[in-house]
Amino acid sequence: LIFIRKKTSHKMIKYSVLYPNIENGTFDHDYYRDVHLPLIKRRMGEFCHSYAIDKMPEGAPAESPFIAACHIYCNSMEDFEKGMKDNAADFVADVANFTNIEPVKMIFDVVV
Repeated sequence: LIFIRKKTSHKMIKYSVLYPNIENGTFDHDYYRDVHLPLIKRRMGEFCHSYAIDKMPEGAPAESPFIAACHIYCNSMEDFEKGMKDNAADFVADVANFTNIEPVKMIFDVVV
C-alpha cells in the first residue's frame, strides 16, 4: 500500500521499534497486538495519531533480519514527547511481558 499525504506545513513523525530475529528470541505477537500497542495508544491519547504493527510472515526466510516491528505516528515531535513524557517507563516495563529481544528504535520524519 502507498499512502500519499498532502504536503502541509507540519511534519508527521514515525517512531519505529524493530525486533531483531535472534537465536533464542521469543516474541508473543498476540500480546503485542492485543495489549501492548493498545496500552500505548490509550496512554498517549490524542498525541498518538495512529500505529501499525508488522509481523514476519509464516514461511519467510529464516535469515530475515526482524521478526516484528511497530510504528507509532504522531503529528509532531512535540506530540510524541508529550505522549511519552509520563508513560515511557510503563511502556518499557511492559516489554518483558512479550519478548526477550532488545529492540532497535528509530524516529523518522514521514515524507510521503
